[in-house]
Amino acid sequence: MSKHEKIDYVEFPSADLDATKSFFRNAFDWEFTDYGPEYCDFSGEGINGGFYKSEKKSTTETGAALIVFYSKDLEATKEKVKKAGAEIVQDTFSFPGGRRFHFTEPSGNEFAVWSDKGTE
Repeated sequence: MSKHEKIDYVEFPSADLDATKSFFRNAFDWEFTDYGPEYCDFSGEGINGGFYKSEKKSTTETGAALIVFYSKDLEATKEKVKKAGAEIVQDTFSFPGGRRFHFTEPSGNEFAVWSDKGTE
């Protein structure tokens, strides 16, 4: 249920909706609902959202907000996203409280994955 004045939904561009959906299905077991040929949504993944047909992409380089996934096993998640077609754009690094890496999915949107496991 949506909560008053709380973040409820996030949308991302996608140059190739089929490739984007395939990536998230394979990497994270997401399910999608299509709303015509230029929009799909996902739910139950921490926050609900969607992808819309666009040649633009969401990256930190262009000033976009960064969506960060949590993983109990950072290395396993990194291998899983690579196998699903991600490009690792920032290799694993440590920061106070954990470690993380950044990747782009097939349409070029940037995401990160962090873990508090294995920190020094």
